[in-house]
Amino acid sequence: MKVAIIRFLGTNCEFDTQYAFEKIGAKVQLIWHEEREFEADLVVLPGGFSYGDYLRCAAIAKLAPAMQGVLKHAKKGGFILGICNGFQILLEAGLLKGAMKHNENLSFISKNQTLRVISNDNAFLKKLNKNELITLPIAHGEGNYYADEATLKYLEDKDLITLKYENNPNGSCDNIAGICDETRKIFGLMPHPERACEKLLGNDVGLKMFEGFLS
Repeated sequence: MKVAIIRFLGTNCEFDTQYAFEKIGAKVQLIWHEEREFEADLVVLPGGFSYGDYLRCAAIAKLAPAMQGVLKHAKKGGFILGICNGFQILLEAGLLKGAMKHNENLSFISKNQTLRVISNDNAFLKKLNKNELITLPIAHGEGNYYADEATLKYLEDKDLITLKYENNPNGSCDNIAGICDETRKIFGLMPHPERACEKLLGNDVGLKMFEGFLS
């Protein structure tokens, strides 16, 4: 599997993400934000603070030249994964529904968080069980996911909510931690699976999640 990881100015999780995917045997290429053309089976938008989160998180990143390649990849039906800031970028770009607000307590939150698998009918979570509880780190200041009633109903009816927080840390609508699009090819989540890839460090469930894209 070929994985393209997009590097925006301010991205800081690209090497952790590269390490995780190489650990499961993927061929990884780091793509600079100015590159418009790239080939991959999976495109990953990693975490960080793209362009310093100026204006608002992901507002500038969605205009980067590399996003032309991301949109092209989406139109071809390719897999896309947005982690933390990457999720915010997918929302800003209109590839996923909803929006992101500042955490309810207006503070940056960094800690391990218990999550429940809501839908595993997709490549990303198919190796996990529905309703399974997992633990992933979170680290964000703007992770308060928002969707209006119509959008929330759409997500629920189409089974597009992938992960929910057990103890909502940020005020996120309906405890939502991750969603996908109707094609089940585009995924976004605020927690960091690339930081849960070593049993020595307590948890490697992130590898299990990434391995879903291999088969």
